[in-house]
Amino acid sequence: MAASSMASAAAGFALTPAISPNAAGNPAQSPSFSPGPQPGGASSSALRRPPRRRPPPPLPRRRASPPPPPPPLVKILRRESYWFNDVGSVVAVDQDPQTRYPVVVRFSRVNYANVSTNNYALDEVKEVN
Repeated sequence: MAASSMASAAAGFALTPAISPNAAGNPAQSPSFSPGPQPGGASSSALRRPPRRRPPPPLPRRRASPPPPPPPLVKILRRESYWFNDVGSVVAVDQDPQTRYPVVVRFSRVNYANVSTNNYALDEVKEVN
């Protein structure tokens, strides 16, 4: 409370040059103090708050698309696979004819290496309805 009364009291003072005029009659260059804005007066431009911007208009609502179909389930026919005779869901199928194991299958349980996906050839999987 005391600091604010001191600041308002100090705003009314003006600094006058203490140096006498030189021979030409001009006072020596000295710093000068001008009082700041008075209470109720116009504020400084540096203290002004920028005008509030309006938010952009909302985007038009798009119709909800139907959910994608569930991934096809396949049975594993590779005898040496950890998931032999197990059912998994197809994640992706590579369309490149040079790919040896194009079908990526994900399983609900993990193998001994904590892996839940594996790649298989087209003749190593059989679709389950």
